[in-house]
Amino acid sequence: MTATERAVELVTIAAQAASDKLADHIIAFDVSEQLFITDAFVLCSAPNDRQVRAIVDEVEDKLRDAGAKPVRREGERDGRWVLLDYGDVVVHVQHEEERIYYSLERIWRDCPTITLPESVSSGQGGVRPTGGESLA
Repeated sequence: MTATERAVELVTIAAQAASDKLADHIIAFDVSEQLFITDAFVLCSAPNDRQVRAIVDEVEDKLRDAGAKPVRREGERDGRWVLLDYGDVVVHVQHEEERIYYSLERIWRDCPTITLPESVSSGQGGVRPTGGESLA
């Protein structure tokens, strides 16, 4: 089983929205073979709490425009790691420090990535690991 067409569509919309608000290191995983509760994860990060919130707002706006309704939203108060659950897709917007510490990429590295449009990946920065840490 692979992510549904709708899930891939929502991933693309969420990733583009995050990119529009200058999110760093945007990546999407097809987790449909590993989890029965969702098809895909979108991971992205930002260097500060304010930008995390701006990314979250943009992702929510764009997904709402696409007719997607959130099932749940967690972590908004702290602005360090906000999880947006849309059923088929879960979007993780993390502060760079949380991104490095929790390293979700390592947890899901065996899952296939979902190819994102060039407009999402071009010009994007990446989380700059410190102390020898990496995101892969």
